Amino acid sequence: MTAIATPRRRTPLTRNRLPRIAPWASVVVGLVVGAALSTLIGFNLFGWGVFAAIAFTVVYVAWSAAVEGGRKARDKFATCLVIGAFIIVVLPLFSVLWTVLEGGIKGLLTPGFLGTSMNGVSGIQDNQSVDNGGKVLGGIYHAIIGTLLITLWSTVISVPIGLLTSIYLVEYSRGGRLAQAITLFVDVMTGIPSIVAGLFAAALFATIFGPGTQTGFVAAVALTVLMIPVVVRSSEEMLRIVPNELREAAYALGVRKWRTILKVVVPTAISGIASGVTLAIARVIGETAPILLTAGFATKINFNVFANWMASLPTYIYFQILNPTSPSNPGPSLQRAWGAALVLIIFVMLLNLIARLVARMFAPKAGR
Repeated sequence: MTAIATPRRRTPLTRNRLPRIAPWASVVVGLVVGAALSTLIGFNLFGWGVFAAIAFTVVYVAWSAAVEGGRKARDKFATCLVIGAFIIVVLPLFSVLWTVLEGGIKGLLTPGFLGTSMNGVSGIQDNQSVDNGGKVLGGIYHAIIGTLLITLWSTVISVPIGLLTSIYLVEYSRGGRLAQAITLFVDVMTGIPSIVAGLFAAALFATIFGPGTQTGFVAAVALTVLMIPVVVRSSEEMLRIVPNELREAAYALGVRKWRTILKVVVPTAISGIASGVTLAIARVIGETAPILLTAGFATKINFNVFANWMASLPTYIYFQILNPTSPSNPGPSLQRAWGAALVLIIFVMLLNLIARLVARMFAPKAGR
């Protein structure tokens, strides 16, 4: 005898639930209603997306309230708000990336763009490239070298100062007045505008070496003012999460405090410290105002950070847009500016990727 299939009954656990197609059906309704409402005021993708999101939320939450009750409806409304906030945050990022890729990929793929400087390039070459449809001359090699050297020197100066300051705050201070003053100054420095850091460095070196001192090292000092508070804060938080049991075990074995810090505390927190340092570098690598004040702008390669003006990618972009090489034909300058902007974004993305890799590489291995 063959068994007769009985219809599946809905248990109390599955009763009063939306069908699985409810979210997708709400999406379809939202898209249709959003397109209709956007057409009434002049159709555009942004308006369509906004009206579609609102219509989807109303339909989905109302459907849930009718079938599942008010509690589940409020939960789905909160979920829609969280997802909407995430989309609002992500959309500008993708918009910026798409815009820079669209404008900069042509300049980046131009032969010689990464390996030549702007030395000897004038409006005559730009006019000829526009009239003849030839290759746009001039590149960003000198700006890349300047960016790397300035950032390297600012890192060499700020990382030891920031790390030692955080070690003092966590390991040696007892909440005294000096520690409170340092914490206050670090908090104030965190909010200092970058132009103020540039003015400080320019005024400091003008007092020591005379007015008009503009070199890559002065720019590195300006960026150091911006990097130190980030390094101090990130390193301090990483040192504080190191378990006290590790310190106490080292002290019980008779290890001196400085050696405990050097061999136990810092290695335990090194992954977070390295990530904080890398993110601090990514934060200052795109600064424009302090470098304009302290390093000036150059069109040729300069490997000496202690003498002469030095270019960087942010200042290169600034001058290519503000002062095109050929004012009558700004197209080549805009192409170079967008290409340099794409390279700068690639640098920042690589630094963030390196931060994640370093954090994973030095992270303490979990035991079984």
